Amino acid sequence: MTDDWRPTATIETLRERARLLAEVRAFFAERGVLEVETPVLGHGGSTDLHLASLSARATTPAGRERLWLQTSPEFAMKRLLAAGSGPIFQLARCFRDGEVGRRHNLEFTMLEWYRPGFTLDALVEETAELVHRVLGREPGEAGPPRRRRYRALFREALGIDPFTAPLAELRGLAEEKGGLAMRDAPRDDCLDLLMSLVIEPGLGREGIEVVVDYPASQAALARRHRDPEDGEWVASRFELYLEGLELANGYDELTDAAEQAARFEEDNAARRAAGLPEVDIDRRLVAALAHGMPEGSGVALGVDRLIQLALGKASVAEVMAFATPRC
Repeated sequence: MTDDWRPTATIETLRERARLLAEVRAFFAERGVLEVETPVLGHGGSTDLHLASLSARATTPAGRERLWLQTSPEFAMKRLLAAGSGPIFQLARCFRDGEVGRRHNLEFTMLEWYRPGFTLDALVEETAELVHRVLGREPGEAGPPRRRRYRALFREALGIDPFTAPLAELRGLAEEKGGLAMRDAPRDDCLDLLMSLVIEPGLGREGIEVVVDYPASQAALARRHRDPEDGEWVASRFELYLEGLELANGYDELTDAAEQAARFEEDNAARRAAGLPEVDIDRRLVAALAHGMPEGSGVALGVDRLIQLALGKASVAEVMAFATPRC
């Protein structure tokens, strides 16, 4: 007999995990943020070209239907915001196909929260406060999170402007750094590879760093604004890094229903062009936005990664009861 029935985390680690999750709940209770639970299954999934959603066939009052396992609780939580919930948070089980490794698992825990009326800067500060609370220490040098502009990072690390560099140059750099055939790769695929292999490993080594002003094509469900440097459209979002790990991804939330519906359609068109399966659009989210969602900001944080850092573990599997290979 084999020992693959055993948990991937020790029982002592699971006790520490429970303690840290209690700290998360206490953090939001102190701030009057309501904990909610929303369905893991939904009629719409994530159309994002870079996410692989899992789905299941289920028998419902409408008959046999395809339901999507959430890659994030974002859609349902925004419907609650539109219904008047006020500030909310959730510790949610999420699923992304093909993502297994030191920093990834098919099933994982995401902390997501929304702050009506918050600016993106205010949410950056609150996210950093939560990270400090869970770690039980000031990471790296004390002080506020260091903000880094996406374009500046590429200029410093690679000597290129990611917004204006010719696609052929980006493909060549991506092939050189990644050792992969990138001759037909789209622009964002090249940028993502260069970001993950060249830039991300050095971020957050002396304390929390926050990357802002991503390309507008990477806005997802965030608003867009003009870069004061040259008027280029950029995404109104941030990613928070510590010790080379991306921990959180925050948005100045898009509230325009027509714009959101158009982005979903654009995503599926890009999926068709790339030979990927289309994903059902969440029409109820669009309806909620049309009803009216309050302006504000929201953020998703990888709980397993944060606990991994807090406990000094080498992989997320070590802080999960049963990681994907042993589920």
